[in-house]
Formats: sequence, structure tokens, C-alpha cells
Amino acid sequence: MKRLPIPAAAPALLAAAALALSGCGDVDDGGSASAGADKGGKTLTVFAAASLTETFTSLGKTFESSHPGVKVRFNFGGSSTLAQQIVQGAPADVFAAANTTTMKTVTDRGAASGQPTVFARNRLVIAVSGSGESKVKGLSDLADRGLKVVLCATQVPCGSAADKALQAAGVKVTPVSREQDVKAVLTKVRMGEADAGLVYRTDVRAASGQVKGVEFAESAKAVNDYPIAPLAEAPQPALAKEFVGLVLSQQGRTVLTRAGFEAP
Repeated sequence: MKRLPIPAAAPALLAAAALALSGCGDVDDGGSASAGADKGGKTLTVFAAASLTETFTSLGKTFESSHPGVKVRFNFGGSSTLAQQIVQGAPADVFAAANTTTMKTVTDRGAASGQPTVFARNRLVIAVSGSGESKVKGLSDLADRGLKVVLCATQVPCGSAADKALQAAGVKVTPVSREQDVKAVLTKVRMGEADAGLVYRTDVRAASGQVKGVEFAESAKAVNDYPIAPLAEAPQPALAKEFVGLVLSQQGRTVLTRAGFEAP
């Protein structure tokens, strides 16, 4: 594929991508990707929505166990940020987004290899502190100006889903902050810096009791489909297709379902 022209803002974005990758490491914590490469191994780089952190880390270990010498390196974050890094030329093999709109940013630029496949669905819940009794019982309670509510940024899938659910319910919320990914929202609630936040059901489950999830009917109007695709300029195209195959397999679906994702 002919490489697309890179705008002037690209250096900063590429630097951010490099920093993100340097911090995420290999899934088995057994050494750096460069160390693996020095021994003749290969590194598969996967950009994935923050809400996939636990499930993809697990699948990454499974992939490594069946591919001796291969290291899986993840860059987890807000889907919109990851998509921008990809179209600006950040090296990656696979992209998994938290909604189809964000994936379209990548496909419209010809940066995906083939058509993306939706592999899971996710819906929002209200995250509240895991200790004590919260007065938040439903979405309408978030309109209380005495509450500190945190949402994802509008351009992030969890933020656009939150806005859609609130609009469907006719509830107006003034958040104290808009975070760049769903894990940041969850952290604010977990640390007591916010009374409530709209996050995915899977994130509450992964928090292991540190927060509680309050279900609300309007979440059905803002369900996110998660697409995945190997990338057109993947350094490891064969491995990229195999990793996507694992995610789409029954084994992958089992891991996702256990985490609270719904089948597409």
C-alpha cells in the first residue's frame, strides 16, 4: 500500500505512540520485545481500546504460548487516540476499537487490511464506590449538581455512548471532568475523586469489587460494537491475521463472555 502523506502534527503523535508502547511491555512480563527480537523472535503489536485490557492481555498470553519466540505487545488507550496514531504511521499489526465509528477513521484512510469484523458488544453502567451505600440508583440521579460525575471525552467511544444514553433519557449532566479513556473514569471513582462515572459493564467486573455497577435501561440505546482488523502495513501480517483469528474463535469468545462482553 502506498504510504499516505503525514501532516506536520505527525511527529508529536508518533512520539506519543512510541512512549505508549515503551510503557506497555510484553504481556508475560518476561522481558522486553527488543530482547525477544535479539534472540530471533518476533513482536506482534496490538493497538486496542482500554476496555479490552484484561481480556486481550489474557489472549496475548494464550497467543504467545502457541507461538514460541513471539512476544505480544499491547498499546491500550482511548480508541480515537489509537486510530489517529495509526493513520499517522505508528507501527502496529492489529487494531481493536470500542466502536465502529472509530474504526472507520482507519478504514477510510486505507490503513486496515480487509474489512473489520465485529467481535464483541459492550454496554454502559454507572460506576459508584464499592464501599458504603450510594444514593445513585439510576441515570436520572446523575443530574444532581451535588454529585461529582466523570465521563469519557466525547470523541472517545465510551464518551459518545454516554452522551447518547443521557440524551435518550433526557438527563443533563455537567461532568467535573472528561477523561481520555474508560479506565481513567473508573480510576476517578475508585480513588474517591468522583461520586459516579459512566463506564462499561466489563470494567466494573474487572475492578473486582473496588467499584459497584448500577445498571440502567437506557444503556440498551447506546450499545457499542467492537471491531477488529489486521493493519495494511503490519510489520507481522501473518501473525496479525492469526491473532485476529484467535479473538474471533470460540476460545476468544469464551474469554470475552466471561469478562462481561456480549456476543455480536
